[in-house]
Amino acid sequence: MSLWGGRFKESTNQMFKNFNDSLKFDYRLAEQDIISSIAWSKALMTVNILNSKEQKQLEQELNILLDKVRINPKEILSSQAEDIHSWVENELILKLGELGKKLHTGRSRNDQVTTTLRLWCKVNIKQLLQNIFELKKILILTAERNQDVIMPGYTHLQHAQPITFAYWCLAYLEMFIRDENRLKDTLKRLDYSPLGCGSLAGTTYNIDRYQLANWLGFKSITNNSLDTVSDRDYVIEFISNAAISMIHLSRFAEDMIFFNSHEVGFIELSDEVTSGSSLMPQKKNPDALELIRGKCGRVQGALAGMMMTLKGLPLSYNKDMQEDKEWLFHTVDTWNECITISSLVLKKLTVNKIRCRDALKQSYCNATELADYLVSKGIPFRTAHCIVGKIILEAINQKSTLEDLDLNQLKNFCSFITEDVYSILDLQSCINKRNSQGGVSFLQVMHAIKSAKKNLSKSFKELKNF
Repeated sequence: MSLWGGRFKESTNQMFKNFNDSLKFDYRLAEQDIISSIAWSKALMTVNILNSKEQKQLEQELNILLDKVRINPKEILSSQAEDIHSWVENELILKLGELGKKLHTGRSRNDQVTTTLRLWCKVNIKQLLQNIFELKKILILTAERNQDVIMPGYTHLQHAQPITFAYWCLAYLEMFIRDENRLKDTLKRLDYSPLGCGSLAGTTYNIDRYQLANWLGFKSITNNSLDTVSDRDYVIEFISNAAISMIHLSRFAEDMIFFNSHEVGFIELSDEVTSGSSLMPQKKNPDALELIRGKCGRVQGALAGMMMTLKGLPLSYNKDMQEDKEWLFHTVDTWNECITISSLVLKKLTVNKIRCRDALKQSYCNATELADYLVSKGIPFRTAHCIVGKIILEAINQKSTLEDLDLNQLKNFCSFITEDVYSILDLQSCINKRNSQGGVSFLQVMHAIKSAKKNLSKSFKELKNF
């Protein structure tokens, strides 16, 4: 049964109905729509539209409906209803007759849909925060296990300076902490109840919107009904959070794919997250990581699509806004899945300590240390830089590392070089000298892991109280 047919003389064209209906995707809002409908029934009782007995009947049937959709939400899809809101109302009318028709008094689908969507966002932000928490935990554990694994750090995909695998893990930890914080900030801005705004100008019934917000678990109410029903900033922001985080996940995946390649061999991925070739028996392909990298594009597309949908819309509600749900639902599904798969990849990861260290040989990653050593002898850095460049050319010609050149060879380039240079060129020394806060030294990494564990414990408590 349509909720709006009284003014129309002709029935809806079936092709248009299929085009217009949103039940095929917004059925996912069933729980939130029922919960908000229960709250609305209580509000209607406070303004004498419903008496106590009627409200209890409605609430009882809505709770029965809630249990039903929790068991099998896709059962809703067999209905011919236009959307989830009309489905809920039609189900009530079938059970309660005229009483079911009272529930929508003073309420518009405009404030109804944004209320249910905000409630859905709150539930899914909690799930995402939980998944990010698990990824952070596994990154910290991986860092802790690999504090002594020295490997090249890269710029321009060229060996740059020595770092540790733990330090690499902590770099991505920082990215995911920012993703977590952005989600929390988004929650602060969307946590306002739209219910009671009506179609665009408020309701004529003396509904206490603050009480409604409290019943629904919102921290407060929105201020302007015209803005409220047409506002989808929270959807854009949610998808934007996902888009940024998916870039982090894609970069993480690319690093791992590179580290896993035969030419590099820093890590080996588990059989559980790789696949083989239908033709070449020797292949072990990093498909999980490649899919994470590939799915990043979907989320960037969703963000662009959502912004283009809204950019030219006049106030207030327009049916264009129906597009928001498919963009959002698909984005959140993709993001959740990629976070979870990233955690799975890390759990089963094997780090090749020897291969990582061997990669530093003849990479001249300790060249900056040699330049700094010359600076300590009173040579200007730019001059020292030039001298070290010439020493590296000699080492390349001899197919030697800097530390394997003998002292006389080094003195040919600078007489200030003495025996103490070899302790400077040692890779362990290169790591430990970078002891500034945020640096790669073992001491700083140890402090960073300790701090990360402390923050993880704080995040765990916050999630429990969410």
